[in-house]
Amino acid sequence: MSSVDTFGSKGTLEVGGKAYEIFRLSAVEGLERLPYSLKILAENLLRTEDGANITADHVNALASWDPQAEPSTEIQFTPARVIMQDFTGVPCVVDLATMREAVAELGGDPAKINPLAPAELVIDHSVQIDVAGRPDAFERNVEFEYQRNHERYQFLRWGQTAFDDFKVVPPGTGIVHQVNIEYLARTVMTREVDGVLRAYPDTCVGTDSHTTMVNGLGVLGWGVGGIEAEAAMLGQPVSMLIPRVVGFKLSGSIPAGVTATDVVLTITQMLRQHGVVGKFVEFYGSGVSQVPLANRATIGNMSPEFGSTAAIFPIDDVTIDYLRLTGRSDEQLALVEAYAKEQGLWLDPQAEGYTEPQFSEYLELDLSTVVPSIAGPKRPQDRIELSEAKEAFATAILDYVSTDEAARFRAPMASLDESVEETFPASDPIATGHDEPGDKPVAAGHGDSSKRPHKVVPVTLADGTTTELDHGHVVIASITSCTNTSNPSVMMAAALLAKNAVDKGLAAKPWVKTSMAPGSQVVTGYYEKAGLWPYLEKLGFHLVGYGCATCIGNSGPLSDEISAAVNEHDLSVVSVLSGNRNFEGRINPDVKMNYLASPPLVIAYALAGTMDFDFDTDPLGTDAQGNPVFLKDIWPTPDEVQATIERSIDRDMFERDYADVFKGDERWRALETPEGDTFSWDPESTYVRKPPYFEGMGIRPEPVSDIRGARVLAKLGDSVTTDHISPAGSIKPDSPAGKYLAEHGVERRDFNSYGSRRGNHEVMIRGTFANIRLKNQLLDGVEGGFTYNFLKNAQDTIYDAAQDYAQANIPLVVLGGKEYGSGSSRDWAAKGTRLLGVKAVITESFERIHRSNLIGMGVLPLQFPAGESADSLGLDGTETFDIEGITALNEGTTPRTVTVTATKADGTTVEFDAVVRIDTPGEAEYYRNGGILQYVLRSLVEG
Repeated sequence: MSSVDTFGSKGTLEVGGKAYEIFRLSAVEGLERLPYSLKILAENLLRTEDGANITADHVNALASWDPQAEPSTEIQFTPARVIMQDFTGVPCVVDLATMREAVAELGGDPAKINPLAPAELVIDHSVQIDVAGRPDAFERNVEFEYQRNHERYQFLRWGQTAFDDFKVVPPGTGIVHQVNIEYLARTVMTREVDGVLRAYPDTCVGTDSHTTMVNGLGVLGWGVGGIEAEAAMLGQPVSMLIPRVVGFKLSGSIPAGVTATDVVLTITQMLRQHGVVGKFVEFYGSGVSQVPLANRATIGNMSPEFGSTAAIFPIDDVTIDYLRLTGRSDEQLALVEAYAKEQGLWLDPQAEGYTEPQFSEYLELDLSTVVPSIAGPKRPQDRIELSEAKEAFATAILDYVSTDEAARFRAPMASLDESVEETFPASDPIATGHDEPGDKPVAAGHGDSSKRPHKVVPVTLADGTTTELDHGHVVIASITSCTNTSNPSVMMAAALLAKNAVDKGLAAKPWVKTSMAPGSQVVTGYYEKAGLWPYLEKLGFHLVGYGCATCIGNSGPLSDEISAAVNEHDLSVVSVLSGNRNFEGRINPDVKMNYLASPPLVIAYALAGTMDFDFDTDPLGTDAQGNPVFLKDIWPTPDEVQATIERSIDRDMFERDYADVFKGDERWRALETPEGDTFSWDPESTYVRKPPYFEGMGIRPEPVSDIRGARVLAKLGDSVTTDHISPAGSIKPDSPAGKYLAEHGVERRDFNSYGSRRGNHEVMIRGTFANIRLKNQLLDGVEGGFTYNFLKNAQDTIYDAAQDYAQANIPLVVLGGKEYGSGSSRDWAAKGTRLLGVKAVITESFERIHRSNLIGMGVLPLQFPAGESADSLGLDGTETFDIEGITALNEGTTPRTVTVTATKADGTTVEFDAVVRIDTPGEAEYYRNGGILQYVLRSLVEG
């Protein structure tokens, strides 16, 4: 609530006979030249100015913003609402429930723990593709989902009744970000404040990094950790620096045969190469009007993949048309347009007097230059032109087969002379890839697909089909993730391609697990109206559920026969998915290589069955007349796609599907719902347990202390993501988490996933740093959640070692490389780190969200001196660490550096000044309090 109006910006806007209180940007000179995204921040400050935390100086800092300056001014951003998915949302509600009890213990009012901003949670992360490729897949998967998640869903039902302004979208509705753009997003918010109806920009933070999808609707929002989201729900602003803004100009139009997915993979590669971490990206120019809203949303969705905080499109006619199509009221449409125009937030480069905003940096993409692409095999920014995919795979596979297999194909990159031929005899069928003598081998990196490892293994499937598996075979082809399932152009292209393929007599290969997991029920509706479902199902792309599914690792198991062959023969097999994440170990434990592709290309790879395929020259099969059928023969034209969209998608469809969006199906409504302001914790529950964050907490924080005698829990390399740190995917029986569940009477078949058990800190601690692809450099040649336990002088699990250190009162540190913590905004990557006893993480660089989350959990983020690393300093992780200078925080100052002394076993030391990555005064307050939740709790009790 604003109590100060230094600039006299408060005024009234009349729209459709209704008066709205607004805070006019025109009241402050200088704001008119700002990019759209910074205007949103400026309005936020004008509206929330209180003279203490948010002052006129903050507004003036934006009015005098220097596009070229490095960010240095801290501001407080108060999001209009919070959006969550169930994996990250359940811990939020668990923490809120725990805070209610803690407030009471400190003598405060538990009712104060209540969302002060609208909070909406969409249950979309829990459905797993246990059943696929058959008509009853959806019903079976939903049945399994409710069996596995009964306790969690009851808990969320309690939260919906116990907390005000908290709503839950039940399972089987859609993916959070697609539901957000199709229904939940307002673009312009209204709320009654002191009896007056106020209008202001819709802004949000979300407990999922792809919250940025809503940027396509002109809504400024991004992913934060669950702990930050909880604070935002409780009225705490998000502390941030005024960012640099990258202006991205779009021109031209997408050529035939190119999809929105190809565009976004191109943009992802461009922006990742340019470097946009911590920056806003804003699209501008006359070409923006040619970008459909669905494409804008797809681009916004991928913002975490190229590293920006947000990737936003201003409001224009395209925005209004989409809001109208998706069933927003005429009153809302009129308000959005009038408010945007009044505030200078409307984009119309052709308007008289239009001036282009200033940006910090500039990029441009001519859409006509985009070509069909995929990305992989382990990072979304690693784009590959489709025409080069076969050759690129032949090179990439060498990193995923055994050393002996790869060695036969790795040769110097120099010339292919006789010396190379002597190293790899031409008659060697393994080296050449086939049996033709005299065929000269190819140097590693050349990418000749006939010169890559093969390991052909016979397999008999459950239905009696006999087939063969090889390195590079596609065993998962999944149309999944809101990134693309929100986009009718690529979804309809996929369905039409399926129709054309079936008409030509083509079929998916028998070893491919095929699945269709749309982001909302609207997709099902327009497929049915277009009459295209039968063709998708003929190829095995049956509806398996409405949720993130394969993209977050809920791909479900491969068939027993395929899985056995892959593991017994160490085959490097592949998934192809229409998602946004393909990090190692994420999609399926049996699958080493993962590629992102558009929905029609997902189907194309299901037909091909292998990455060892050139769509230009290799036929997908033959038609009834025996003629070869190529991808170009079944690829639908843009006109065909657009015509099908126009006759199959309408406003009524959205209005019908979202009419009772919070009601849920019979299963949801039949759940017994606990009652009461505080939750009755079940001590036997293995899903929802009261966490220990506030145990023994006093009304005043304990002084910050230096760290002494710390041991290294893990020494990690570059690009360690939160997927490596945060517990995710299936729970192995022999893992610490698996043993815990077994000890608590849980059968193996009921283990479920880590994500589904995020409300149980005991499971999550045991799964932190337990990714099967994690490489802890304290051990040689070992992958997974293991470390060297210096108390036992032996290899140990990270969890068990951490428990030993805790009992001996030995603090822990983690050493990392560049871009530590990239990936999803996972609160458990920070929570698990803290609960394992890690006091500090020292890296070469952090990505934004994880660094913030570490501070939010009371873990100190430090960076090696510029240009230095653990290796360059001679640190191997066997040292003990002392970190001095942290106590300066007790005097209210944040030290720029602290002194780190690493002592080796022989007594020699390495000393260096580590940069303290507590970047704002607000973050310093959180750290001093032991975390953001402790800070909020004390503030509420004292307030």
